Amino acid sequence: MQISLKGKKALVGGSSSGLGKAIALQLAQCGAEVTLMSRSAEKLKATLTELDRTQGQNHGYIVTNFNDYADHKNTLTEFFRTHSIDVLINNTNGPQAGTLSSKQEEDYQQAFELLFQNAVFTTNLALPHMKAQGFGRIITISSMTVKEPQDGLVLSNTMRTALVSWSKSLSNAVAADGITVNSVLTGYFDTDRLNSLMQAQADKEGIALDEIKQKRMESVPMNRLGDPKEYGYLVAFLASAYASFLTGASIPLDGGIAKTLF
Repeated sequence: MQISLKGKKALVGGSSSGLGKAIALQLAQCGAEVTLMSRSAEKLKATLTELDRTQGQNHGYIVTNFNDYADHKNTLTEFFRTHSIDVLINNTNGPQAGTLSSKQEEDYQQAFELLFQNAVFTTNLALPHMKAQGFGRIITISSMTVKEPQDGLVLSNTMRTALVSWSKSLSNAVAADGITVNSVLTGYFDTDRLNSLMQAQADKEGIALDEIKQKRMESVPMNRLGDPKEYGYLVAFLASAYASFLTGASIPLDGGIAKTLF
């Protein structure tokens, strides 16, 4: 099976680094024309140079700050005035870690805008074109904490669960239009985001980062962290015609760490 996304246009959030970048690289390699999206113009320009162009793609990027919902709305509204997309990857940076006792009402509001409202607003802008052409792929990058919440990630637990639930409802509403909507429940991948969380844990517990990392790997049945490239492979499949009967799913990509059946 060879995945071809030639002729498809993809918008990938948080794609200047980490999993978002890995997804963008794989989609471009499969022939998609990719628009990158994050807040760092410098990193976006660097990533842009790495995208495959062998199938005549004309890639681009959008500078937007997911932490500023009003500004993000304006930026994306302007983009969709002159552009349409076939594949949307809802992915942002996560909110700051913390427990219930450490978070205030305003923290929840900020996390709601970051993880939920940004995705809903962008999706609603992308849907008219997808419906008109009878094809669309909406893929939400979520977390395994949707199934097994972690005490130290209360904001992420809460808002990602809300978004996965909304995505399931959306999948039913647009299935007859040829649009699929799926979520990926992310495990431990070797990214800057995970390393920063592990460093925070190491500082809090007063132990070495390497020790925290080793324990993290040992908690995964495969005894390793995921390679971001592996993430790109799954998303490319979900974006392709091969996944046309797969919708409304929340797919664990975690090396087997989740203990739940459903």
